[in-house]
Amino acid sequence: MWRKILRLFFGPMVDEWESWRPAKRWSVVLRQVLTQLFLLAVLLAVLFPVLWILSMALDPRDISKPQDLRLIPPGASLESFRRVLFDPYRLLCTNPSDDSTCMTFIHLFWNSLQVSMGTALFSVVTGASAAYAFSRFRFIGRQAGMLGFIILLMLPAVATMVPLFTLLNAIKIGREPLRTTLLGLAIAYASGALPFAIWNLKGYFDTISKDLEEAALIDGAGPLQAFVRVVIPLSAPALAITMLFSFMTGWSEFLMAWLFLENPQRFTLAMALQSMRGQFATPWSTFSAFSILMSIPIVVLFYILQRYIVSGLAVGGVKG
Repeated sequence: MWRKILRLFFGPMVDEWESWRPAKRWSVVLRQVLTQLFLLAVLLAVLFPVLWILSMALDPRDISKPQDLRLIPPGASLESFRRVLFDPYRLLCTNPSDDSTCMTFIHLFWNSLQVSMGTALFSVVTGASAAYAFSRFRFIGRQAGMLGFIILLMLPAVATMVPLFTLLNAIKIGREPLRTTLLGLAIAYASGALPFAIWNLKGYFDTISKDLEEAALIDGAGPLQAFVRVVIPLSAPALAITMLFSFMTGWSEFLMAWLFLENPQRFTLAMALQSMRGQFATPWSTFSAFSILMSIPIVVLFYILQRYIVSGLAVGGVKG
């Protein structure tokens, strides 16, 4: 009935629209098909390296130079994972002739965990304190300080190695310099993570209404209590993002660790993985198994913090 009424008043226009509607429908379907094909291609491009690493990890031959493309290797086994988890690393020994002085995966894992947790903790605590000051207070040099953090973000990590080496080498803990300890390495990593932490947290603090803190002050809370009990809980997404990125920095970086650490008993997982790369050959099965095991803590942490990641990046990166 409505079509008859429309045709009575707008006959030519209705006929033209009905003739155009199937073409529009087909164009929408074609666009959806092309979009899905593109996303599938992206998915394959992302998953293929992961599947390839898993394939090499399951290859019992431990070949140094893979020549063929096989996602399912012949005689697939978990031998590479066993070697990584239980065999000593003879390239990282205090005394190369004594296997008991060589590092094991558990020892390397514990060292990496200490460095990464120390980096994350130092970055979150110091970054939150500094970001709150930049967000809530007005003082001389505030804008210059934020500009300085941007400049630091643009610097490559290698640009700060020599100053950090000199500074931490001058600080002594007992008879050894702070540079050669895991604590010193965590401080060095945290110094590189702080500019991002301050910028991200400052942007998030700007979105939190000051009225909430003022209400806490009226109820008898001090400034520190208002910060800890009001601002910090509301900033969980930004804190989670800062912790994740800082943890990843301490977990995967090895160049600065090679420069700072001297005692093999303090080496990390990233250093052990790098040491497997030979000048002429690399045991790719062991290397791949080690890479997979090393990535598991990052995946677990990402899964735990995933609900905070999008909101923490989006709000902290736009506001302020």
